[in-house]
Amino acid sequence: MVERGKVVERDARRAPAILHLETRLIMAKIYVEQREGGHYILGSRVSLDSAVYAFLRGESPEGIADSFPALSLEQVFGAVAFYLANRESIDAYLRDGRTEFARMRDEARRKHPALYAKLEAARHEAPSPSA
Repeated sequence: MVERGKVVERDARRAPAILHLETRLIMAKIYVEQREGGHYILGSRVSLDSAVYAFLRGESPEGIADSFPALSLEQVFGAVAFYLANRESIDAYLRDGRTEFARMRDEARRKHPALYAKLEAARHEAPSPSA
């Protein structure tokens, strides 16, 4: 006979002692949270965007974890699973983010044309990475 967390001997002729370890399985765990208008991997400052873009570039979960030392492999798998389970809404969220970034970039270029002219000139003067 088995009682929770205890070893109870049954009739020794019928069966040996049985050890029953009470195991608690985590059925669902949250890996992503919304805060400050964005999605973040819970317990970190790493945006879901960063992990998803790495995943979409073909990086493995192990590679993503290596790129973000603040994340455990479990957190990366959890973030990827969250993305896959909510792909349509997260893809829309990422599209909105790209649109907002483009709007802000264009606005900054309009407000600071001299700065962007200097940056463009420096880019052309710098040696190419393949040289």
